[in-house]
Amino acid sequence: MFYDAVKNDHGFQYDPFKAIVAPRPIGWVSTVSTSGIANLAPYSFFNAMSDNPHYVVFGAAAGKHSQRNAEATGCFAINLATYDLREQMNLSSASEDVDEFELSGLTKTPCRLIAAPRVAESPVCLECRLFQVVPLPDDDGRIGYSMVVGRVIGIHIADRFIHDGRVDTAAMKPIARMGYSEYATVTEAWRMRRPD
Repeated sequence: MFYDAVKNDHGFQYDPFKAIVAPRPIGWVSTVSTSGIANLAPYSFFNAMSDNPHYVVFGAAAGKHSQRNAEATGCFAINLATYDLREQMNLSSASEDVDEFELSGLTKTPCRLIAAPRVAESPVCLECRLFQVVPLPDDDGRIGYSMVVGRVIGIHIADRFIHDGRVDTAAMKPIARMGYSEYATVTEAWRMRRPD
C-alpha cells in the first residue's frame, strides 16, 4: 500500500506512523518549574542525536510542562524507563496537575549539575542543559509539536549494571514504545561489527 502522509489518508482506524517508526526509546523527562514544582513525564518521541558532544532530543506537544519548565530553567533530565519501572512510568503520564513523582510512588533525588530532580529508582539519568527548542509547524503554520534539544552535561549509571568496563544495557531491561498501546523490552543484546 501507499498513502499520502500529509493527507494521512491511510484508511485505518489509527495512524500507522508510530507503529512503523518503532521501537522508540522513551525519554522519561524530569523537570522543575521556577517555583520549585517537580514534573515527570514519558516521551516516546525521544532519542540521542550525537555522541561527541552528547545531545538528546524529545518531541513535546504544545503546552507540555516539560518543555515549559526546560525553557524557564534551562535544564531537564532524562531517566531510563525500564521494565521494572513500567507501571510508574505509565502513571507519570496521567496528569500534569500533580507531582508525578508522588503520584507514581517514585523517589525524587537531586541531580548534580542541574536544578531538575531525577528518578532515584532509574538505573540511568542524563542531566541536560537546554540547547534549543525547534518549532515543528504544520502546513498552516500551527505549532503542534516542538523538538527540545539538550546537551548532556552529566550522566548517572547504577554501578550494578557496569561489568568489565561496559554498561550491560540488556540487564537494565529498557522499554521502548511501539505503535498503539504496545511496548517492547530489551532483554537480549547481540553484536555485529561494521566493516572496516
